[in-house]
Amino acid sequence: MSVSDFAARLEESLLGNRLNPGHRQFVIFLIVGVLNTGVGYGLFVLFVLIKLRPGISLFLATALGVLFNYLTMGRLVFAARGLGRLPYFVAVYGLTFVLNLWSLRFLLSAGFSPILAQAILLPLMVVLNFALNKLLVFRIARPS
Repeated sequence: MSVSDFAARLEESLLGNRLNPGHRQFVIFLIVGVLNTGVGYGLFVLFVLIKLRPGISLFLATALGVLFNYLTMGRLVFAARGLGRLPYFVAVYGLTFVLNLWSLRFLLSAGFSPILAQAILLPLMVVLNFALNKLLVFRIARPS
């Protein structure tokens, strides 16, 4: 069974036909976002725990997570295939990274621990990332 087949079966069992296409896409985004966020945050925590600086940890976690996120977000949320939109996706991640890094440094200077500070920032970065990807990278709506 391919990843797409598995995702389609999971989507059908969780959502059925109860949602309109716009709401359905957002719910799928949230499900995929949990997976992607877990991967990214897990990498960040791992790098912090091995004593890398928070900015370097954030950079490495972001860099390693981008391709994984592109494939899952593009395929499962926006029904896009191929790597043609990857440069735009990377640009959105670059912008999100800079905003995240600035915000992380601000919270660190306010006395937050790196792990708590990034946990606070995650929801904001997730929503920003979805909006930019929907509007700029994957402009074609997901078929119902």
